Amino acid sequence: MRELVLASGNAKKRAELEALLPGVRVYSQTEFGVADAEEPFGTFLENALTKARHAARCTGRPALADDSGLCVEALGGAPGVQSARWASLAGGARSDAANNQKLIEQMRGQTNRNAQFVCVLVAVRHAEDPQPLVGMGAWPLIVLDAADGEGGFGYDPLVAAADSGVSVARMGADLKNENSHRARAMRALKEQLTNVWGWR
Repeated sequence: MRELVLASGNAKKRAELEALLPGVRVYSQTEFGVADAEEPFGTFLENALTKARHAARCTGRPALADDSGLCVEALGGAPGVQSARWASLAGGARSDAANNQKLIEQMRGQTNRNAQFVCVLVAVRHAEDPQPLVGMGAWPLIVLDAADGEGGFGYDPLVAAADSGVSVARMGADLKNENSHRARAMRALKEQLTNVWGWR
């Protein structure tokens, strides 16, 4: 079985990505005692590449990194690459609940509710791989006024698919994995895993 090390300790993200990669065993970097890499950049692509190289360097294995977040039109693209730590940057807790509360506050009175979940996936064969594979995906959304549903993670309870109006937190895992930004990015990446790396 093919193997990749995910440059994250997020168990839900690991499970979601493994479900999108049948036939590939996805390990978390924490299983190898690897700490998170710094994410100093302002773009999803730069951060994902940095994380993938870090995981590959520390484990000696092919690595996969995901950098993703919520980009809200009315907020100029925020929280963007800061999505996971948005509330903590202003002195709040680093938690989904705190981030969701900040989103509710920031969107109060906004009429433009358009947003996207954005995902960039980067895979490298080794830390110095000169040909990293990149898959990008974006999922059009609307920001809700209040949480709706308890599934998923992150901002899922506060956003709904733009085409259906269904809260992401109310979607089952199968439906989410068909439509999400991560699924869209993975479809692009899998084509390259086959054509460039020869994985079938």
